[in-house]
Amino acid sequence: MIRRFRQYLAPKSVPDARPAVPPGERVYAIGDIHGRLDLFDALIAAIEADDNARGPAETTVILLGDLVDRGPDSAGVIAAARAWGQRRKVRVIAGNHEEMFLESFERIEVLRHFLRYGGRETLLSYPLDRADYQSLTLEQLQERMREAVPEDDLTFLREAEDAIVVGDYLFVHAGIRPGVPLDAQRVSDLRWIRDSFIDDARDHGHVVVHGHTITEAVEEMPNRIGIDTGAFASGRLTALGLEGTERWYLAARDANARAQDQAA
Repeated sequence: MIRRFRQYLAPKSVPDARPAVPPGERVYAIGDIHGRLDLFDALIAAIEADDNARGPAETTVILLGDLVDRGPDSAGVIAAARAWGQRRKVRVIAGNHEEMFLESFERIEVLRHFLRYGGRETLLSYPLDRADYQSLTLEQLQERMREAVPEDDLTFLREAEDAIVVGDYLFVHAGIRPGVPLDAQRVSDLRWIRDSFIDDARDHGHVVVHGHTITEAVEEMPNRIGIDTGAFASGRLTALGLEGTERWYLAARDANARAQDQAA
């Protein structure tokens, strides 16, 4: 009787319900870079080493957007992303800062907004004289931008994607509008949404991997994973690795971030 009772209570074998990427695939997602070429270069090296150590797989790197603004070398970040994409599969998601950057070439009101939120640093990472920058009107600056920023860089950003699905994971820049099917999501929400997504605990059908909202450390929730650790200010750039049902994290840190980690 006791044996039968124990057998009755024993858990039944059920399929693994943890989120997964398809067999044979490996994914790395990188949070908001914001012009920190130093950290991006370090994280590229870390991902290459990690990928090689894990053995053969069909590996995809996903950049979650906001490559530009705030940090000192947005032009360098774009060049590095383009070069990396020549060596391996790199997919880029458009963030709200890419949206502002591209629209600022045509709309003065967007250019004004763009400059207030890190666009000045982006423009000065191109061949644009700092002294000249200070003296230009917005209209003159718009003309100078068209001369200074290579069309290949703009094409690269225009070709960025809005959302990427791999297995049970959905990769976007900012998040999604809860309760709205993926094919009905507005681009503005994918690039700009914040609290109404962050505060929503419901199942979204996929685990949403996103940046846009800065947190001190990775924010891993049942329905989403936030990996924007504020590289431009914190000195910490984070990547998420996925294979099968496994998750792991890689980070590049500057000297200030390393000192803070040691002091914590």
